[in-house]
Amino acid sequence: MTAATKQFGISVKLPENDPMAAKHLLGEQWSGTRWYESAEERDAAFDSMNNHPRYYRKGDVPSIVLEKIDP
Repeated sequence: MTAATKQFGISVKLPENDPMAAKHLLGEQWSGTRWYESAEERDAAFDSMNNHPRYYRKGDVPSIVLEKIDP
């Protein structure tokens, strides 16, 4: 599959004022995008990304902002 066929995505960003956005860590412009071939595949990945990570301590919460991207 080519990148052109992957139209459904998930944008991953840091929340505003997140400490990880410091220049010596990830930086203010840190972000990522993951692309999928179908809305169903993207939605399954989105749900998985929203689940509490297995190796985090109870009470720890990942500080990312996820947004679905539709064509």
